[in-house]
Amino acid sequence: MNIKRWIARRESNWQRLDALLRQLESKGLKSLKALEIRELASLYRSVAADLARAQTQQVGNTLVHSLQTLTTRAYTQIYQGSRRQEWQAVSEFYLWGLPAVVRQTFPYIATATALFLLGVIVAWWYAWQDPTFMSLIVPQPLISQVRDEHKLWMGSIVGIEPLASSGIMINNLKVSFGAVAGGITAGAFTTYLMVFNGLLIGAIGTLVGQNNLAYPFWAFVFPHGALELPAIFFAGGAGFLIARAILFPGRYRRGDALKLYGSQAVQLVFGIVPMLVIAGIIEGFFSPNPSVPAPFKYLFGVGLFIGLVMYLNRKRSSPMK
Repeated sequence: MNIKRWIARRESNWQRLDALLRQLESKGLKSLKALEIRELASLYRSVAADLARAQTQQVGNTLVHSLQTLTTRAYTQIYQGSRRQEWQAVSEFYLWGLPAVVRQTFPYIATATALFLLGVIVAWWYAWQDPTFMSLIVPQPLISQVRDEHKLWMGSIVGIEPLASSGIMINNLKVSFGAVAGGITAGAFTTYLMVFNGLLIGAIGTLVGQNNLAYPFWAFVFPHGALELPAIFFAGGAGFLIARAILFPGRYRRGDALKLYGSQAVQLVFGIVPMLVIAGIIEGFFSPNPSVPAPFKYLFGVGLFIGLVMYLNRKRSSPMK
């Protein structure tokens, strides 16, 4: 191989790749046009091949080192840069995308919330009117513990916090994913889960109230409930979005409606998962902790809920014209 001729023929590619990399390193990916991005990838493969050839020929250590540096820079920008773009997209979604999706789908989330509250009211009413109603909803051992021993059951979590926390997360995720998947039953299973969970909370709330244990019970619920309940309502909203696509596709074909509303449902799920993970950690480690005063638990829960509402009302400011 005529080394001088080979270098003269390939040098323009090396210089072009170096120029693109300088622009990318100083101004970011958005500074490159689509054709330049494709050119960058093509030049990277070409220069990598040149490096392999240079290493097998006696072209001098200086040139080999220069080509190694060039290919390393290109690799970093193409592969690690793409990962950086992915993390930026994730950050962008949680900063602005999720609040926007929650606002867009609020009627569906509100429907899920209303069904839950309906269950709470029905359970509260019947639990006071008919003593036998309680046993239809609440497990008998729990009823006996509260009525006969005047004790709450959350103390069993203390001492096994990691195990309890992971179990709580798994259970809440099952309920939430069940509510989302319930959309394929035209929303029937989603409706059932929302109403049943409302009945359960309403019945338990009435039970502890009747036995003068409401204050410590709600002190336990408030810290994690500030995230857990909204997450379950979001899951219900996601299920109703899927049901809407099946039952009332509107001007869309049913397949297109499923893509549209299904996309919004998936975005809600991306928000539900971290909320339930955080709620599970709080419920496992903080909520049942006897060393934390009850008033502080109430304040923590209220503050967390206010913070969530403020976050969901975030809107990206419009650029100035």
